[in-house]
This record gives sequence, C-alpha cells and structure tokens, in this order.
Amino acid sequence: METYDFSGYATRNDLTCSDGRIIRKNAFAHCDGKKVPICWNHEHDDPTKVLGYAILENRNDGVYAYGSFNNTSNGQDAKMTVEHGDVTSLSIYANQLKQNGNEVIHGEIRELSLVLAGANPGAYIDFVVKHSEDGSEEVAELYANYDESIIVVHADNGDQGEEKKEENSKEEEPVASENKERTVGDVFDAMTDEQKNVVYFLIGQALEDAGVKDADDDSEGGSEVKHNVFDNDGQEEFLAHSEMMADALADAKKYGSLRDSVMAHAEASGITNYDYLLPEPESLNTPPEWIKENDDWVSKIMRAVHHTPFSRVKSMFAQLDENEARARGYIKGNMKKELALSVLKRTTLPTTVYIKMKMDRDDIVDITDFDVVAWQRAEMRSQLDKELARAMLLGDGRDLSSDDKINEQNIRPVLTDDDMYTIKYTVTDGTDYNDDFNSASANDSEAKGIIRAAVKSRKEYKGSGNPTFFTTEEVLTNLLLIEDQNGRRIYESEANLATAMRVKEIVTIPEMELAAYDDIYGIIVNMADYNTGADKGGAVNMFDDFDIDYNQQKYLMETRMSGALVRPYSAIVLKKESAGS
Repeated sequence: METYDFSGYATRNDLTCSDGRIIRKNAFAHCDGKKVPICWNHEHDDPTKVLGYAILENRNDGVYAYGSFNNTSNGQDAKMTVEHGDVTSLSIYANQLKQNGNEVIHGEIRELSLVLAGANPGAYIDFVVKHSEDGSEEVAELYANYDESIIVVHADNGDQGEEKKEENSKEEEPVASENKERTVGDVFDAMTDEQKNVVYFLIGQALEDAGVKDADDDSEGGSEVKHNVFDNDGQEEFLAHSEMMADALADAKKYGSLRDSVMAHAEASGITNYDYLLPEPESLNTPPEWIKENDDWVSKIMRAVHHTPFSRVKSMFAQLDENEARARGYIKGNMKKELALSVLKRTTLPTTVYIKMKMDRDDIVDITDFDVVAWQRAEMRSQLDKELARAMLLGDGRDLSSDDKINEQNIRPVLTDDDMYTIKYTVTDGTDYNDDFNSASANDSEAKGIIRAAVKSRKEYKGSGNPTFFTTEEVLTNLLLIEDQNGRRIYESEANLATAMRVKEIVTIPEMELAAYDDIYGIIVNMADYNTGADKGGAVNMFDDFDIDYNQQKYLMETRMSGALVRPYSAIVLKKESAGS
C-alpha cells in the first residue's frame, strides 16, 4: 500500500442515507483498487478543488478509502484540516446506478469528496496519518458521529452545467454584491437542502407523467443514470431537472413573491402536490409553552412541606417558665409548690381549594399536534400548586371580602401566623446592635442590616434543620452587591451569602414584590415544619363536564386540605423598621 494521509469509509452498506437510498453489499465491488480523485464538496468541475486521490478497497461492510493529498495549496490546507479533526465526513459521487427500489445494487464511483457532512451516516475518516520530518508516521484514530443529519450526492442525475454543485452538505454561497443581481443559480443554491430535494422529486415526477425518461430499465427492476458530468460518450443533451424552478425564479418579481411564482409554474407543469415544495412552517415548541414568572419556588415549597393522610390537625404544646421549672429546696414547715404549666393548643380544619378552566370543543377537536387535554391538566395542576404554595407562605393575597379568598384559618400563612409560631423581627441599621458590630456600625447599610438581623434572630429560632430564606430578587441583588472598604464584593455567590445568613439557600419569589409585602424583607423558615393534611377523599381530583348550550368542555381541579406550622418559633419574618415591630 502506498503512503497515505488518511483512511476511512467512503460509504457503508445497509444504512439508510439521508436521501432515502440504501447501498447494498458489493454494489461497488468492481471499484476495488480503483484510483479516484479527492475533491472538496463535490466541486469536480474546478481543477483547483481536486485535493488528491484515493485508492478504494471493497469490504464486506462497505467501500474503504486510503487518501493522499497533493502538494497544491488547497491540498495542503485540506490535509491540515483533516489532521486537526475539523472535517471528518466523506461522500461519494457515483453514476451508472442500478437500483431496486431505493436499494443501490450497482454503480460507478467517480470521485470521493471531503464534506462538512455526508448523507451516509457511516462514511467518515477514522484514521489520520501524520508524517514527521524524519520519515516516521503517527497514526491518530478518529471517532465518528452516527447521528449526523446530512445530505449526500449519490449522483442520481447527470449534469454538465447548471447543477455542477450537486449537493447539499455544502454551505450556502454568499449572496451577490449590491452592484450585481443574483443569478438563478445563486437563488437556487440559497434554498434549503429539503427544498432542493423536493424540487428534484416533483420535477422528476412531472417528467415521468409527461412520458419523458432519463433512465433505461434493467432486468433487475432498477435504473441506470447515464447522463453525468464524467461521461463523455456523446449522448444526447443532458436532462436539466431545474428548468421549471429556473423559470419560477426568473419570474419571481412578476408574481410578487417566490412562493407565488413557484406555485404558478408548478400548476402550469401539471404538478398538483406543490405544497410539498414550500411547506407550511412547523412549530418548534409543541405543545405551546406558557409565558409565566419563575415558579421554581413553588416546587421547593411543595416538596418540603410535611404531608399527613388526615385533614384535621391539632397542635398541643406546653410552655414552662424557666424560674418555675427550677428545682427548689424544701424548708421545713413550708408547703411544696407545684409546677405551673401553660398548655397551648390549636386545631386546624380543612378547606376546599379549586381551579376551573374551559375550552371550546371545536378547539379540542382541531388541535391534533398534541394531547391538549393532558396539556391543560398539567397546567391546571401547576396553577393549583402555585396557589397552595402562596397560601401557605404568604396568604393568597385576595381581599378579605372576596368570595374566592382561601380561608387563612384553614391554610394558615407563615407570614401572618401567631407570634408563637412566627417570630416578627424588625431590621434596623447597625447602630442598634451590640458592640459585636460597633466597628462597622457607623457605615452600616440597609443590606448589612438584613444580614445581621438574620443572624441575630436565629437565637430565637426553634425550627428543625437549616431553614430557607424566601425573599425578592431586589433584596437578593442588594445583598450580593455589598462591598468592603476596597470596593470588592463581599459575597461572590448566593451560596456564600446563604452561609453568612445561616440559611440553607435563598429562594426568590416574584409575588413578594407586590405592594402588599412592601413592609417585609423576607421569611426564614424550614417548610418541613409546615404540615398539610388531606383525607383520602380530599386529595387532588379533576372533574370534567360538557356544556351543551355553549359547546364547551369544562374542567375542575380541587383539593380539600388544611395547612399550618406545627412547631413553635419555626419561622422568622424580617420586617422593615418603618412597619413597626
């Protein structure tokens, strides 16, 4: 074997190419040992695009190629590109094809091209040989991507002129300059690969319907393409598969748009299924995405809360004064004192929370791209969870007079819960704190006061584990922008800030930016201390009904549950000083 620069599969058997063909075993067996030119992107009409040659080797699983680059500047540029791994795909140009349906059983390989992407998913460079100055060789193994979505030229039409750049792994050519009108070829080359393939198919079908043939039937039921840029056998004029498209492009100005021109010429040519040529745009996001605020905080709350299989929850706690709890010495003649216990208890009963939606039946029937009912059900559950999470932490925000308000005696908000459960801590500047911060108290900012309040208030916290700080984006931003005396940010990340505040994480809630919550900076709580209860029949259920009068499908999703903090002093609300203690 001669010295070569790379090797790889020119084509692989039994793989479906992007143009629908399947090359069968030994379809190119007679090309074994054949020497063919290596081109760039099938530009075989330009000698400067010939980069070298390849020796073909027929194998059981395909045709293997050993490539050698020439010493031209283009050849050496291509060599460096391959050695660097920038280009790894190969593509063949073959003619005189014999096919059985979409299966290629015979053909003549005329050239091998380096391409940015090839139609055969198994055609790739797998070894690169680097030649050192001392004559030694270094072989590098490359790895192919079998999932390339690409187009190849299998040379299924002959062309000596207009279609000299036969395939679509090539990138779009730059448009003509402002001083030069775009030619038909320029416009055609600017079309997408899919549109070009449809053009070939439709024009071929039109020619076939008109009785024009460009292939001779063989005994095996396939066809042999005889008109090719490499065949100089003096046959009749080649078939140009882009004549109708060329006319359509030329008349685009007359019709006002390329689409109207193509449809008019297709109709004149007897092509009735021209919608395939210019298909309607397809949606990139099916089903549609809802435009909504960041709702990550909802899942954090819903996953954290404690759930019980019963809805009526009674909390009982005993509070014992420290002095009363101390052991006493007995003095003779004095009556022994009994310990005084103050028992605190409360019961939380369930309430019903629901959400309703409706859709016209016509829309349900017409939407076939996705399951619209399942899509709507998922959105209803998302909205229900959001309402519950907000009611648990902040309250639902509705006025007390609203019929839709979630009863705060049944789902008790952490924000407004009794002082025994939620500590109300007023944030002040550093001058009101002890000597621990005297060195910086004169220059304390509001943001520093929030951090100090979070740390100082923790001595009163009796909740479980490490709590979370729920706040707004504005407050979080101000905390992260705190700088030292040298102008450097003190907290480089949210994790560092959370550690300084003695919390597990910081979660922002867009709803806290409403005017109703202007008097607070945030809430520190571990939602695992919040209990939600629902009986078996009160779990989340969905009901649907059809309204005959309005031809509407109506949906109801509801739950019957209770919710409340069950551990004393398990939450801290950081309040603004102007709001009072």
